[in-house]
Amino acid sequence: MQLRHDNMSDIFHIIVAAGKGNRFGADKPKQFCLMAGRPVLMETIDRMRQYGLGGEIILVLSHEMTAYWADLCKEYGFESPRVAEGGDTRWQSVKNALELIDGTAKIVTVHDGARPLVTKRIIESVISAVARGHSGALPAVAVTDSMRQRSANGFVAVDRSSLRAVQTPQAFRADILRQAYSQPYRDEFTDDASVVESMGINDIELTEGDQRNIKITHPADIRIAEIYLSDN
Repeated sequence: MQLRHDNMSDIFHIIVAAGKGNRFGADKPKQFCLMAGRPVLMETIDRMRQYGLGGEIILVLSHEMTAYWADLCKEYGFESPRVAEGGDTRWQSVKNALELIDGTAKIVTVHDGARPLVTKRIIESVISAVARGHSGALPAVAVTDSMRQRSANGFVAVDRSSLRAVQTPQAFRADILRQAYSQPYRDEFTDDASVVESMGINDIELTEGDQRNIKITHPADIRIAEIYLSDN
């Protein structure tokens, strides 16, 4: 697959920001909370604009937060990408975004709106892996904590050397991702790669992630992200 990086019709980026962030414990979803003086989601979008090889961004928001986001954009002088309405599940949200992407797309990435520290290397690595012929690619990092798995004898230790923690963005051939999301929803669809792999596709490449590419999940994560930002 040949990519014309000067032609944005080759690549599209879906940024999923429709979650409610119940674990975060704030009065609004975490992607709208302030980080270094502005909403987390704006940093995520800016990084994808800067490092995403010119591809168009489709932002997925819940219906309830669309007007709030428009107000934030006015307040901060921020230009929003095109918006798709989110669904009841992340799977439905990605499916809705795919319906806005036309047939010129060759590669589609899917990224968490609450993962604002993604780097140029991570984005380009997953896109390049697909451009070289893989059906998909996702960044991953080694697991550093000791792991336990439920068994008939309780929780037993697992060899962490064989495990990887998966991050986003995940990149895929556009035609394969469309086909994958034409399937009915299943509970085992935990991320986009699992949706693609459910079709029997097994050439998903793992690229090198970054421990700093954190997903904002708890309030302390914003403090950590601000420290990382100050180091840049």
